[in-house]
Amino acid sequence: MAAASYTEDNIKSLDWKEHIRMRPGMYIGKLGDGSSSDDGIYILLKEIIDNSIDEFVMGVGKTIDISIKDKQVSVRDYGRGIPLGKVNACVSQINTGGKYDSRAFKKSVGLNGVGTKAVNALSSSFRVQSVRDGQTKISEFSVGNKTLDEGIVDTSLRKGTKIIFVPDEKIFPNYNFRSEYVERMVLNYVYLNPGLTIVFNGEKYYSENGLRDLLNDNITNPIVYPIIHIKDEDIELAMTHSQTQYNEEYYSFVNGQHTTQGGTHQTAFREAVVKTIREFYNKSFDASDVRKSIIAAISIKVIEPIFESQTKTKLGSVEMGPDLQTIRTFVNDFIKTRLDNFLHKNPDVADALFKKILQAERERKDLSGIKKLARERAKKSSVHNKKLRDCRVHYGDQKAERQLETSIFITEGDSASGSITKSRDVNTQAVFSLKGKPLNSYGLTKKVVYENEEFNLLQAALNIEDGIENLRYNNIVIATDADVDGMHIRLLLITFFLQFFPELIKEGHLYILETPLFRVRNKKETIYCYSEMEKQNAIEKLKNKVEITRFKGLGEISPDEFKYFIGNDIRLDPVMLDKNTTIEDLLRFYMGKNTPDRQQFIIENLKIERDLIDE
Repeated sequence: MAAASYTEDNIKSLDWKEHIRMRPGMYIGKLGDGSSSDDGIYILLKEIIDNSIDEFVMGVGKTIDISIKDKQVSVRDYGRGIPLGKVNACVSQINTGGKYDSRAFKKSVGLNGVGTKAVNALSSSFRVQSVRDGQTKISEFSVGNKTLDEGIVDTSLRKGTKIIFVPDEKIFPNYNFRSEYVERMVLNYVYLNPGLTIVFNGEKYYSENGLRDLLNDNITNPIVYPIIHIKDEDIELAMTHSQTQYNEEYYSFVNGQHTTQGGTHQTAFREAVVKTIREFYNKSFDASDVRKSIIAAISIKVIEPIFESQTKTKLGSVEMGPDLQTIRTFVNDFIKTRLDNFLHKNPDVADALFKKILQAERERKDLSGIKKLARERAKKSSVHNKKLRDCRVHYGDQKAERQLETSIFITEGDSASGSITKSRDVNTQAVFSLKGKPLNSYGLTKKVVYENEEFNLLQAALNIEDGIENLRYNNIVIATDADVDGMHIRLLLITFFLQFFPELIKEGHLYILETPLFRVRNKKETIYCYSEMEKQNAIEKLKNKVEITRFKGLGEISPDEFKYFIGNDIRLDPVMLDKNTTIEDLLRFYMGKNTPDRQQFIIENLKIERDLIDE
């Protein structure tokens, strides 16, 4: 084979916007369509809001207005405004921005001068307006190219910055903003910035008590003692223990950034809590007993934080820079002093915590024999059983700027798992095959996870026995038929995760795979349809004589067809919790003893289903 030529013609220089558009993952992580909370469109929104938050942190601009309508995003703050002579440079020149000057922005998230430029380059339309000292300037862009450059004019508008953008559908095909994800982002911003008001689509969000409000709004089960809330200038902590939850649950932040994958500060907190509690009670408790059922939020502020990727989901380790070497000591000293003082001043809390730790110790010892046998069974099954067809790359393994999206499909039966297995991406997609219907785990203890073979093997496959910190897949996808049995299996699996691993759902890892109900095709084109309306539109589009196939189950879909449904065009429906309903109430209603209320619910929804069929 002749060697490929390599000359001066092969050397290309890309300008800033071309590079961002060619390699968007380097700047915003994954792309996605908005079905996941860390999809690219939310990163674009976050990058713009971060700039407005930094203004509030610097003491200017107590309100931020955000609106999203018809895919157009508007963010308006009332901060200092971008210096008018540098408006264009700040949104279109890489490595340009005020955050390189620590005098203007001391403890900012966006330190690399890239965020706003990435939004500009990845938007079909981008408009920036800055107001300062009674004057304003407006500029507009399309995919990073300037389309309007107005001069500086006088104005009576309040000072600040307003940015309007529309993510480019060529980069983010078929995207939609989910208000639930935006609301969660907005809530985190106000929890971390007491005194800040954010107005999102006309609704006001505000927090007076910071991380205490965060825990109060997110805890869905009874707690052992009132939330401990302590803070200092650059650190804030809120924590409690759940009465019924099994695993640890953390919300960690650095300079206002939600570090969903933790990092140095979260590790330091986990170590410091164990050390402080051991010293307070003068007992050598097992670390797992101290942390079992803990629910905590920690926020720290540091100068020039080092994150492991552009999307800033994990704070770098202490070996990554001199400024980070003191984080462990800083967190440990704070907790050692303030938590110890709190426990001494609040003996009722200290007594409740002590009893909770002793209870965890007893439960751990009771389970030790069962867990050992379960691990051996899982290890043996991984060698001799075909339940798990694993992938090559796993969540958390990757250290590159762009982390690959990894998924595990939980299927029912061999035919469906066989089709997915043959059509999947072996690098990033795994398949776990269920045998029959799972057990209804509502009201059962964690013991059943180890005694039940299906649950034990699923837990082992996900690597979540000790919590989700070492979860092996970004997305856990329930892939069952859209019939009564398939729906029942979905419900039983969701019950399992809610009962024992609710943080998987709270952190946005659990999804339902949407598969097409119909295939409409003629000799020239095939269209897969996910609803009756899509089917009718397809029939109208193809016009000529068409063949219509109704898929009754996943096993009917060939591997050649399945590759379209789990590839770039995959449709995932996230499993979310209603903020107004507790997990206990949810499970009791749907999975507990039959009640008149549930009977009425079933009757009403069956009527709706019949009406849809009749239409």
